[in-house]
Amino acid sequence: MVKLIGHKKVKTAVFISGAGSNLKSLIKFSKTKKSPISVSLIISNNPKAKGLKHGKRNKIKSRVFNFRKKYKIENQILAVLKDCDIKMICLAGFMKILSSNFITKFKGRILNIHPSLLPRYKGLNTHKRALDNNEKYSGCTVHFVNSKLDSGKIILQKKVKILKNETKNSLAKKILAIEHELYPKAILKVFNL
Repeated sequence: MVKLIGHKKVKTAVFISGAGSNLKSLIKFSKTKKSPISVSLIISNNPKAKGLKHGKRNKIKSRVFNFRKKYKIENQILAVLKDCDIKMICLAGFMKILSSNFITKFKGRILNIHPSLLPRYKGLNTHKRALDNNEKYSGCTVHFVNSKLDSGKIILQKKVKILKNETKNSLAKKILAIEHELYPKAILKVFNL
């Protein structure tokens, strides 16, 4: 569990690669009184990530890193996190896999949201795979990040019913909407709030 120091909000970095709708929901949550976190930094591997606009709008520092030389870049990111006094990381649609060296430095303080009911459908194309297997339910999971892909301890899950005429796009939309509710709830749970 992450400890709250006094009544100060925990400085948190959100890592994104795309549209940043979970980032937007985390920023909104961080501004509420009950939130234990403040979104203080946005990290992206994609200079065209639409989510970077949420950072601009909310005057949150953003940094973009090219992940071609992963270990070198990770060390640069760790230095930036240290400079910004970041104590927690939320991965929100971040499409790069972090090394175990990086994860160890933030052990128990990196969360991820995944669009399936883990341990089912780790990795990519979760909606298509759930539909191809005629699943009755899918959903999303917030979990701690460890060195194995989508395998860390589960914090919270929420399921949705897959309808008869469901497409991967309609399912993705439905799950994304519950992701926005689930991520803040999982953060509160991590802080025992």
